[in-house]
Amino acid sequence: MTPQPPAGTITIAGKTVSRLGFGTMRLTGPGIWGDPADRDMALSLLRQAVHTHGISHIDTADAYGPHTVENLIRDALHPYPEHVLIATKVGMVRPAPGHWRPLGNPFYLRSCVEASLRRLQVERLELCYLHRIDPEVALDDQIAVMQAMQDEGKIGHIGLSKVTREDLGLVVKHRPIAAVQNVLNTNDRFDPVVELCRDMGIPYVAYRPLDAGVLTQAQGPRPALDWLLNYGPHIAPIPGTSQPRHLNEIAAAVQGGPA
Repeated sequence: MTPQPPAGTITIAGKTVSRLGFGTMRLTGPGIWGDPADRDMALSLLRQAVHTHGISHIDTADAYGPHTVENLIRDALHPYPEHVLIATKVGMVRPAPGHWRPLGNPFYLRSCVEASLRRLQVERLELCYLHRIDPEVALDDQIAVMQAMQDEGKIGHIGLSKVTREDLGLVVKHRPIAAVQNVLNTNDRFDPVVELCRDMGIPYVAYRPLDAGVLTQAQGPRPALDWLLNYGPHIAPIPGTSQPRHLNEIAAAVQGGPA
């Protein structure tokens, strides 16, 4: 039996999933680099998120590791349950631990999608975000190659990450966007993209919802997650952790939905 989805449900990329997702960036080594210290624990954590806690929205990126977490997700969850959405991101290179740089060359983006398909062992990425807009490459060119791969059946739905109102407005004039992923939490509460997404009917995936753990130190995760869940029904937070105890606390904090 599938557990009750924590915090209710939301439709993202055509799939009804739990509003509480799981961000997987922390399932690597220091600096979001290389393998986790305990690979078996990371695999177990992914299985617990889905099979114990009912989380059906798993968020990752090819840059996490790089490549580490996509491989972990495959090893932990493949074949993926029908109700689970695996979302990934492309368009970021990792020169070294702790370092990130956008690279929106269309040939590179295509190669990233092809590699993610192989690592995740799927024929289509159900939701694939442009991880960052590369200011050195025309935005139209970056989105056009994503749309071309969507037309080819390699991407199901396209998302945007770390974007402004202006970025989103430019893209949606010509192409549908399935989700936007930006920072939102009680320490970073002012993102005008939230309201634009609400008006356009676009799910807003809030990353760093607990501000990298800062917001859990006094009262645990519940107040910060309640604030997000009550902000609007289009908001889907994706807290992350590498520890089973923290995952248990996060899932327990939102059982029954927002306050």
